[in-house]
Amino acid sequence: MWYEWRPYVSVAERRRKAQREMQKLKKKGHPVSPVVIDGRTIARTFWGRAWCDNLERYSDFSNRLPRGRTYVRNGSVVDLQIAPGEVKAMVSGSEIYKVAVKVSAVPKARWTSVCTDCAGAIDSLVELLQGRFSKGVMERICQRKTGLFPAPAEIRFSCSCPDWASMCKHVAAVLYGIGARLDEQPELLFKLRKVDEKDLIAKAGSGLPLSKKGPADEKVLAGDGLSELFGLEMGTTGEEPVPETTRTPAKPARTRRVKPERIVEETPPKRSARASRRASKRGSAGKQGRQTEKKPGRPPKSTKAATSAEKRKRVAKS
Repeated sequence: MWYEWRPYVSVAERRRKAQREMQKLKKKGHPVSPVVIDGRTIARTFWGRAWCDNLERYSDFSNRLPRGRTYVRNGSVVDLQIAPGEVKAMVSGSEIYKVAVKVSAVPKARWTSVCTDCAGAIDSLVELLQGRFSKGVMERICQRKTGLFPAPAEIRFSCSCPDWASMCKHVAAVLYGIGARLDEQPELLFKLRKVDEKDLIAKAGSGLPLSKKGPADEKVLAGDGLSELFGLEMGTTGEEPVPETTRTPAKPARTRRVKPERIVEETPPKRSARASRRASKRGSAGKQGRQTEKKPGRPPKSTKAATSAEKRKRVAKS
C-alpha cells in the first residue's frame, strides 16, 4: 500500500549501494566529491563552525537539523558540488536522493558595507582564509542578516525524497556538509555568495598617507655625478635643443680566456747505450785536452832543453 513504511535498509547496505552508484558516475566523467567526517566534530575551522552556527541560530531550521547531523556523520552525503549561488548533492538513504540548495548572492550594498568596515583590519588573503583576524572583524562578517552568511529567507532547497517537510533530513545533511567542506576550502563560501574575497583586503593599505616630502638636497646625486659614476651622457633640460647624433655602439672587444699553464717537471730523455758511450769518450778527451793546455807565464819544455844545452857548451869551451 502507498501509506506503508518502506523496508528498513541498514547503513552498511546503503553505503555499498551508494558506492556502486558513485562508481557508475565516475565512469561517466562526473567528479564525485563525498563529505567525509572524522569523529563527531563536523567543522573544526573558523569558516566551517561559523556556517554551522549560523544555521543553528535560526528557529526555522532547528527541528530538522539533528537528523541531518547524523546523516552527514555516517557518510550519507556521497557527493557535494558547490557552484556560484548553488549547491548540488547526492545523499544516500533508502535510495540515492538528489538535493539542490540555492543561496542568494550577497546584495552589493551589504558587501560594500562589509568591505568598508573590515578595511585595514585584514592584512593578507592567507589570514582571511585561515580566519586569523581580530574579534571585531569576525563579528562583522558573522553578523546576523547583515553579514556574509545567509539568512533562511536567502536559502531555497529541494530534495527528490518523498518527505513532505520543506527541509528534510537529506537537505539538513547537505547544509552541514557545506560547513564541513568550508573547513577544507573556505574560498567556496565567497564563490557561493558570488563575491570576491580579495575585496576584503583591497583597502588594507588605503589609510596610509602618501609622503609628499622629497629627499634632502645633500642626498640627491647631480647629473654630472651620475655621468661620472655610470659612464652615461645625461640629457639637458634647458630650452636650447640638443643636436641629436646617431652613434653606432662600439662592439665590446672579445676577451680571450687564457688557460692556466700546467707546471710539468721535465725529465731528461733517456739515452741509448751508444750515445752514453760517445758522451763518456767526449768527456775523457776533454779532460786530456785540459791537462795539456799551457799555463800562462811558464815556458814550454822544448825551450827549457835548448837553454840547458847551450849552458853545457859554454862550460866545455871554457
